[in-house]
Amino acid sequence: MADTKREIERKYEGPAADGGTEIPDLSGVPGVAGIVDKGVAELDATYYDTPDQRLATASLTLRRRTGGSDAGWHLKLPVSDGVRDEIQAPLSDTVPRAIAGLVRSRVRDADLVPLVRLRSARDVRHLVDDSGALLAEVSLDRVRADRLDAGKGTAEWTELEVELADEGDPAFLDKVEKKLSKAGLSRSASPSKLARALSTTGPRAKKKPAPAKDPVTAGEHVLAYLRAQYDAIVELDPAVRRDLPDSVHSMRVATRRMRSTVRSYGKILDRAVTDPIGDELKWLAGELGVDRDQEVLTERLTESLGRLPRTLLSGPVRTRLRTWAHARHGGSRRRLIAVLDGKRYLALLTALDALVTDPPLLKAAGGDPAKVVAKAVRKDFGKVADLVEQALDRPPGADRDHAMHEARKKAKRTRYAAEAAAPALGGPAAGLVKSMKSLQSLLGDHQDSVMARDALRELAALAHAAGESSFTYGVLHGREEQRAAAAEAALPEAWEAIRAQTAV
Repeated sequence: MADTKREIERKYEGPAADGGTEIPDLSGVPGVAGIVDKGVAELDATYYDTPDQRLATASLTLRRRTGGSDAGWHLKLPVSDGVRDEIQAPLSDTVPRAIAGLVRSRVRDADLVPLVRLRSARDVRHLVDDSGALLAEVSLDRVRADRLDAGKGTAEWTELEVELADEGDPAFLDKVEKKLSKAGLSRSASPSKLARALSTTGPRAKKKPAPAKDPVTAGEHVLAYLRAQYDAIVELDPAVRRDLPDSVHSMRVATRRMRSTVRSYGKILDRAVTDPIGDELKWLAGELGVDRDQEVLTERLTESLGRLPRTLLSGPVRTRLRTWAHARHGGSRRRLIAVLDGKRYLALLTALDALVTDPPLLKAAGGDPAKVVAKAVRKDFGKVADLVEQALDRPPGADRDHAMHEARKKAKRTRYAAEAAAPALGGPAAGLVKSMKSLQSLLGDHQDSVMARDALRELAALAHAAGESSFTYGVLHGREEQRAAAAEAALPEAWEAIRAQTAV
């Protein structure tokens, strides 16, 4: 079992810390009513990483620590500057499963080995307010670092650390910092003890060559977009495992963006290589969406039911809807974690890593993006136009529903292609992104209505078989027909506006 704590802290160095023997007097910090001496704790931590330091490269730290009040395994995940989420698990001889999963998208099949041992004598003070509540913990750490892999180097230093109390106001740290600055301390140049140890005790892993900051060729622009989506997938993996809000949806969008991009830019990236990867991205997006699509449909039906007056409610409709939704709940957290722990997903991550580091570029990749990229976007837009025209030419019914659904999927693909092109093409591509998003929303509402009507017919049949009234399902079905008809009626004008605005 692992616990999570949001850690907001700052580290300082300078004459008053380096080699110093006292914590500066902080009694004058506004809001501080008292300073409590908590004594000195002896901490002994071993930091683990892959031999090529994948965690350190991504600013993640994994350690096993004894001593102090929070002995155990600690994984720190960066949130923003000076803010990290610390995942804690009890002491054990091996990395706990709950923590190992959170680094798997980085570690994959590599071994986690001892990298650095840090022994610290931590002199701790608690800054408290007039009620005795903790405002921040201040510690003076005298650190010895011993490298455990190549190099076998050692280093010693002293640093001062200020950690905000849980639920504390980050502005309080500014007040403390003002006092520390007067005492001759400044922010540490190293973001963590591990980073400082690695920089002073031996060789750091060589980072992969950074891509050009300003893409020039068509291929560079497409690859920059692909790298951003790949990075998002890897970085969102721990958030999905932790079930953080919107993480599953965001990861699903990143997989769809990657898949759309390799399909749209087949003149830049060899599709003989990218098509199999695209198939796997489609699989992953499907796994990520197992519950989401059903959740959206259930929310739509529940909201529609909530808007009906009581006079139109006949039978145990709400209970029937809940029972149906529970039965259709095909996925689970356990299933999704099993996917993320599976060999197929790890193989996909390896393939994506190879794609962005050693891309299968074709001759057109070296071309002018104003020509090559724009041509690909225009081609996608042309496919959308054909499908929208087909939908407009067909009478209401299943054929039109299908054409509008296909147009929606192509609008989404065109939107992502235009997103990749926007840095190169500027305003026209940005305008197309906006237009395709609007079209996607209109067509998406129509498709949601199609799915809702299918669900309502199923619910009506279940109710009838159970001897319940199906009247309310018919009412909701009629309202969904009206929503679909409204979307169909709005499509011609919306499409004409989009055609008039499109300049790519």
